Amino acid sequence: MSLPLKNVPTADHQNTSPQVAPASTLLDLGGVSKTFGNVQALSGLNARIGTGEFVTVVGPSGCGKSTLFNIVAGLEEPDDGAGIQFRGQSCKARDLLGNVSFMPQQDLLLPWRTVIDNAILAIEMEGMPKAEARALALKMLPEFGLAGFEKQYPNQLSGGMRQRVALMRTFLFKRDLMLLDEPFGALDALTRTMMQRWLLDVWQKHNRTILFITHDVDEAIFLGDRVLVVTARPGKIKLELPVNLPRPRGAELVTSPEFISLKRTLLEAIEEESMKSFQATTGH
Repeated sequence: MSLPLKNVPTADHQNTSPQVAPASTLLDLGGVSKTFGNVQALSGLNARIGTGEFVTVVGPSGCGKSTLFNIVAGLEEPDDGAGIQFRGQSCKARDLLGNVSFMPQQDLLLPWRTVIDNAILAIEMEGMPKAEARALALKMLPEFGLAGFEKQYPNQLSGGMRQRVALMRTFLFKRDLMLLDEPFGALDALTRTMMQRWLLDVWQKHNRTILFITHDVDEAIFLGDRVLVVTARPGKIKLELPVNLPRPRGAELVTSPEFISLKRTLLEAIEEESMKSFQATTGH
């Protein structure tokens, strides 16, 4: 596991988009493309993520969202010519490996490890003694709704609880940038809504930067400071939509005129790209 980047200054330039509140830039992607054989997944994608932001990413299936996350997590290198800056320093994608925490769609809990030992897996692999890691995790269990469940095994947990264990593991691996790839996609609607509100509370308390993939437009708006809409493949940013809704956000927000207006804008953008994607796969 990679160690944090050395001697990386805090970025002092500002996000100058007139629609987005200025924030110091944590991650800056310029002209990111990725080709697999004769398939181009991403093409000239540009995105800037401010420190402490919660940015959601939506787009049609197969548009390259997960490829983007693999690059930001350091698991894939983009094609030549891409520019990546992290905390103000130019770097390769591989330099981000271990400096970004990444939770994929599946919770990936190990069935033979208890809740507490699944939660500490990343920091244990990083070298923290198990006793110290367990003590740290035990203090965090109530915050994640897992108090009293530390000795349970994954097959004894509900889907929502498994996701909380996986998210706790991601938070314990203390990195400024967290990548969450549809973490609530497999949950029922009620559990999903509760998890969204809970995640916002945890995010605001821990002051992390989150990049969050979802196929749910309501979720993208409810969680995000900004929503990035990715085009049909090859993916690039089609729309950057600021979500100027007050926090903290309650369930009643989703029926407000402001929320519905944002949803209409997003649906129009996504529907256009989804149609392009559909036509590309059917030949019509």
